[in-house]
Amino acid sequence: MTNRKSQIIELTLKNIQEKGFTSFSYDHLAKELGVTKASIHYHFEKKEDLGVTVCERIQKGLGEAYTVIKESTVAAEEKPFAFILRRITFLEQDGVCPISALQADYQELSPAMQEKVQQLSQMEVDVLVDLLKDAKKHGSLQSTMDLEALAILLISSTKGALQYKRVLGEAFFHKILEQLKELLK
Repeated sequence: MTNRKSQIIELTLKNIQEKGFTSFSYDHLAKELGVTKASIHYHFEKKEDLGVTVCERIQKGLGEAYTVIKESTVAAEEKPFAFILRRITFLEQDGVCPISALQADYQELSPAMQEKVQQLSQMEVDVLVDLLKDAKKHGSLQSTMDLEALAILLISSTKGALQYKRVLGEAFFHKILEQLKELLK
């Protein structure tokens, strides 16, 4: 991948986290990068093409985070929370989850991007469910809780906490994280 292409993808990811996908244009990207719009179009003919590529980048990162945690020496009971923490560190100080930002713009996205966002959303749930299953096998999560429902609760709580952190601060965010950690015992 060319350096310029990578720069465009990373800047787009940053813009998605800060403003959402529909709130920026190629003109914005070109100005931020100090290039012409034609330079952006050279790599990504349409914004949809760029969006799909960014979704693939997010998917790759999600898969890598899962693999690192799954193969780590962290106890199986601690891996679901370790995964959540790893995903949080992916975000900048006041960033929101790019998947959440894309979900917020879902109705405005092209069918191809909607499909990618659906895939990302399901992958995120599936990865956490797998880690929760392992934790349950190793003695954690003694309840007969629906693990998919628990994964969805953990994901949505974490992402909601990220939104609240922007307004109410770091202490609020850590309070939520501590409650999620307790839930996973």
